[in-house]
Amino acid sequence: MRVLQRFHAIIAGILVFLSAGTAAAQEAPAGAPDALRKTIDKAIERMKPSLVRIHVVWTEYDGGREVKYESFGSGAIISGNGHVITNHHVAGRSKQIFCTLSSREEVEAELLGTDPLTDISVLALQPEKPRKFPAAAFGDSSKVRVGDTVLAMGSPLALSQSVTLGIVSNTEMIQPRIFGPFKFRLEGEDVGSVVRWLGHDAAIYGGNSGGPLVNLKGEIIGINEIDIGLSGAIPGNLAKAVAEKITRHGKVARAWIGIEVQPLLKRQKMKGILVSGTIEGSPAEKAGFGSGDVLVRLAGKDVNAKFDEEVPLFNLFVMGMEVGKPAEAAVIREGKEIRLKVTPIDREEMRPRPQELQAWGVTARNMSYVLAKELKRKDSDGVLVTSVRPGGPCAEAKPRITAKDVITGVDGKPVKNLEAVAEATRKLLDGKKDVQVPVLVSYERDQEKLLTVVTIGNKASEESGTEVKKAWLPLMFQVLTQDLAAKLGVEGKKGVRITRVLPVKTAIDAGFKVGDLVMSLNGDEIPSSLPEEHDILPAMVRQYRIGTKAAFGVVRDGKEIKVEMTLPGAPRQPREMKKLRDESFEFDCRGITFMDRVAELWSDDQTGVVVDEVTPGGWAALGTLSVGDLVLSIDGKETPNVEALKGTMAGIEKERPSVVVFHVRRGIHHLFLELKPGWPKKK
Repeated sequence: MRVLQRFHAIIAGILVFLSAGTAAAQEAPAGAPDALRKTIDKAIERMKPSLVRIHVVWTEYDGGREVKYESFGSGAIISGNGHVITNHHVAGRSKQIFCTLSSREEVEAELLGTDPLTDISVLALQPEKPRKFPAAAFGDSSKVRVGDTVLAMGSPLALSQSVTLGIVSNTEMIQPRIFGPFKFRLEGEDVGSVVRWLGHDAAIYGGNSGGPLVNLKGEIIGINEIDIGLSGAIPGNLAKAVAEKITRHGKVARAWIGIEVQPLLKRQKMKGILVSGTIEGSPAEKAGFGSGDVLVRLAGKDVNAKFDEEVPLFNLFVMGMEVGKPAEAAVIREGKEIRLKVTPIDREEMRPRPQELQAWGVTARNMSYVLAKELKRKDSDGVLVTSVRPGGPCAEAKPRITAKDVITGVDGKPVKNLEAVAEATRKLLDGKKDVQVPVLVSYERDQEKLLTVVTIGNKASEESGTEVKKAWLPLMFQVLTQDLAAKLGVEGKKGVRITRVLPVKTAIDAGFKVGDLVMSLNGDEIPSSLPEEHDILPAMVRQYRIGTKAAFGVVRDGKEIKVEMTLPGAPRQPREMKKLRDESFEFDCRGITFMDRVAELWSDDQTGVVVDEVTPGGWAALGTLSVGDLVLSIDGKETPNVEALKGTMAGIEKERPSVVVFHVRRGIHHLFLELKPGWPKKK
């Protein structure tokens, strides 16, 4: 039990995610020796101009849709051209990036490239005018020693940029075996398979991720990434090498042979590294590597791993081999040395990034070779469904398509990847909106080959049916309970008490007043005496035709009187109003109802459209548009009704501005909301 509790505690603290900040601390901690204080102050002074706070809108793919979130992280400028290094888990899934410099200036940035395996991303600042930026320098992380004083710099907890002081505790920190299968994975990549962290005790918090670990010369020796009780930074030499490859090529190319290794067993008294297995069909399997072999030499280099800390070095060596060039290998098998020859191939990403297939109501990804093998598939053709939108086309199909299914054919034709599905969708819908098309789909689940019909596309959503009109009572009231009746001098009587006369001509002309006790309708007693019997009077009214002259028995100021009113028809309900669903910003709106005006005290000439729904994780939600907001204008164009809004949003989707301003009325307040959509790139 103690081990389990300890394990859970470690898991709970593994990652340092969110972050933020602007103004860096400039002095060392009070009480530090004068010499150390001066050294620290100089290091901070050197590093501070290069620090950035990173504000990211990033994506997750869940519930059959692309869901957007906001978070913050830290980074450092590493070139005069404005390249910024940070973590993949900060910016690798970004849709939008804004960097706040040490001067508090905000500059937009774009993702230049990302590497989940080492958790490193590189951003490119996009200033309005070209300029040079203050760049930080890297130190040599291989020279870092346990006990060295270090500074963790960044923007923790969405606060201002900060500096914390500590010492290096471990230069070869790895993920403990107690984690078991719960490894630190990003996009399917085992980060700990190549990274040996610089462990240190300088405090880091959510938001420090991507910020630099700095030596007393003001040089970057690491990129802060994790906190497992001890803080952990990616060694600067590894981070720098990855960043340089991303800067030059936009990605990190690596070799792959498909070999799986672990440290030698304690009983194995030799040098080498234990081959635990190979991936089926990989170069290593084709070369003849077998489970239980001890690899002692590869590509002219002796290899050895007695301890877990040595395995990442071997993995990095293999990934650095020359693709396409045969390499000699030597293994010990049953006491004999055997020579093998293996030819590395390009290493694929383990988990290709998902995409939303909006017309299908799913998110899906392409398959890598390894992912296909994990799914026990013979090849990587098809697209893997990762989530399904409830009520969406795939969810409503019979039989339905679910997460982990692999779509292999659309409209009778095989599809190899997401691009093929997207192209087939474009042809089927012919670029039209509000069109639905039934499509024959072939898909696989485990080893079964299934067929279904999916009706893709979107229904026209702006037209709503009008309900049959019925008579309506334009009054608000409360039930006349027994206690109220006794106190109001009508003990034992039943009925209702008027609390508000709505601004309807027939009610005003009839002369109803707040406080009137309505006891009967056309001679029939109103049998309401309990709060839950509030609907009895409206139900009685609905039995009459619109335009009927009804006589109400009323007690006013202790006197019984008769009030006559011509019954009007009920006003239109929200569900009857003209509606619009905007898929780009993900919100629903409708026209103003009579009861909206009553509730909000809007005048008859108030125009606009009422927000009915804002989908969590959409651009409207990120811009803080809220249910109940009255949209008055968008980018200065008035939106008096749904039709006008539809035209405005169509123009926005065509022009694709970087910022869209909604002028809304929220209660008694007026707000201007800046929505910043991350438009997909046009193909």
